[in-house]
Amino acid sequence: MGTEGWLTHPAFRAWQTVCVAIAVQAVPFLVLGTLVSGAINALVPAHVFTRVLPRRPALAVPVASAAGVVLPGCECASVPVAGSLIRRGVTPAAAFAFLLSAPAVNPVVLVATAVAFPGAPEMVAARLLASLATSAAMGWLWLRWGRERWLRMPARHAGHREGESRLTAFRLGFQHDFLHAGGFLVLGAAAAATFNVAVPQSVLDAFADHAWLSVLFLAGLAVVLAVCSEADAFVAASLTGFSPTARLAFMVVGPMVDVKLIALQAGTFGRAFAFRFSAATMVVAVGAAAVTGWWLL
Repeated sequence: MGTEGWLTHPAFRAWQTVCVAIAVQAVPFLVLGTLVSGAINALVPAHVFTRVLPRRPALAVPVASAAGVVLPGCECASVPVAGSLIRRGVTPAAAFAFLLSAPAVNPVVLVATAVAFPGAPEMVAARLLASLATSAAMGWLWLRWGRERWLRMPARHAGHREGESRLTAFRLGFQHDFLHAGGFLVLGAAAAATFNVAVPQSVLDAFADHAWLSVLFLAGLAVVLAVCSEADAFVAASLTGFSPTARLAFMVVGPMVDVKLIALQAGTFGRAFAFRFSAATMVVAVGAAAVTGWWLL
């Protein structure tokens, strides 16, 4: 079959329709999310966090986790921001809780989830609760068992640089985040469309028909696809053959553990930290999603 034949084949047309539909739905939220993230990175000084967080590390962790609801950031921006917070005196446990929560529970992500799952407010609530529980738990786990020798402090400063206008910092931050996240959105939409069109239903059923296998399968898929958090709800909503709990796991794991985040954490904090932290986060996120899904969904 020639190229023209493939382009007019019903299966390719179906794939194209699903891919474009996912991308078109997600792009407005991606733009809004990167606009907000760029503004936070350019306009909010990092020392603000040291003033509002409790001095006791055990109390600072849940406060930093909850701060993600009002101080959003994309996955890529959250890693250097966390490094900046640690350099300014914020306890690493609180900085890591914010690193995980900011891209997962911010208003843009929650609104996008509500749009992707119309008439299902319980999915939004489940995503919020499971993500907050995971970020706080990881902060406390680091506080209890984390080792300073695993952590390599970043040398570069994130956000507004001295001598650079805030408008320039905002423009550059938005441009970087949008182009970077947009590429992963396209790849994620294409992969989701492939699963919906090309993969035999019997293969998907082998995972979808088993409660735990479906959760683990979509959690692993989230790590590989690395879809930005502002758009992952639309990808999850398109995976209609899977249970709500499995799709919840996809949305909880994705903003906290994926291939690009592991690489960013390794480059910022060192490989010893990234591999340990990512592995532990994966386990906690899957567990939180499973429990929350069983309770609410």
